[in-house]
Amino acid sequence: MIRNIIWDFDGTLFDTYPAITRSFQAALNQNGFTASPDWIESLAKQSLGTCADTLAAHFNLDPVAFGQAFQTSYGEVLPEAQPPFPGVIKVCQRICSTGGNNLIVTHRGRKSMLKLLDAYELTPSFVGFVTNDDGYPKKPDPTAFTAILHYHGLSQAETLAVGDRDIDILAGRDAGLTTCIYGNKVVGCTADINIKSYEELFEYLACNSWEAQD
Repeated sequence: MIRNIIWDFDGTLFDTYPAITRSFQAALNQNGFTASPDWIESLAKQSLGTCADTLAAHFNLDPVAFGQAFQTSYGEVLPEAQPPFPGVIKVCQRICSTGGNNLIVTHRGRKSMLKLLDAYELTPSFVGFVTNDDGYPKKPDPTAFTAILHYHGLSQAETLAVGDRDIDILAGRDAGLTTCIYGNKVVGCTADINIKSYEELFEYLACNSWEAQD
């Protein structure tokens, strides 16, 4: 039964990709270039570093300067333009209220992650984080998942991995977790649970949580 959730961040907890894509596009525009928003978003979903490096190489730009241009543009984006997805706070609150744990494994840096969590007063809802700053192999490698499980003494059988990409599902699966894919896009692997809204996940937890079995 599910007691804990390990969340992905971008595209899962927070609707950040539109703002990220616009910021990369702005950095390209400063250099006289443009690119398909879909391509930029697909690169950003691998990691922001991958996106910056790939775009810089493709357009023969200085990677350091281009990365700084992106950071400047993205740093001006207000939290209001990157809100939590509808219903996700309700799910986090349910996990906390039943004595479970919310955790995050993300390719994002810790500082920018905490900025958004703090803006929406969500930081206290999470007991642990693994970010890009921690140096673990990137998803789909499961090492970050197994490390955070071990550190917090959590059971694989009681933990759900929630993400919006195939790499989230593959990492969670290889760490021995039940997996949940959020969103409408078809991914390259099969999750245990497929949801299009967090109301669906809330209802699932109401029937399959540790509390529901007491």
